[in-house]
Amino acid sequence: MATSTLTKLKGGNIHFRISSEAKKVIDKAVTISGESLTDFATRSLLSSANEILEREFTTVLSDRDRNKLLAMLDADVEPNKELREAAKIHKKLITE
Repeated sequence: MATSTLTKLKGGNIHFRISSEAKKVIDKAVTISGESLTDFATRSLLSSANEILEREFTTVLSDRDRNKLLAMLDADVEPNKELREAAKIHKKLITE
């Protein structure tokens, strides 16, 4: 079986139970992949976790909204009172 960096890094443990049918399918995939069970599980879990985080923290704009945002970023306009106040609040929350 292939050895990768994942098994060389020591860290936390994850323990869970799965059905015998799921175990058979996973064992078959592990054998075909040539990875260790730990590497296979880590890669699979990280892939799923990254997909979920990307969906959660990525904002997709419509063409109209993207164009509006880019136009606002390109505009040579001074921040208004509300924006300056929001920046003060943000700075206070972030630095404290």
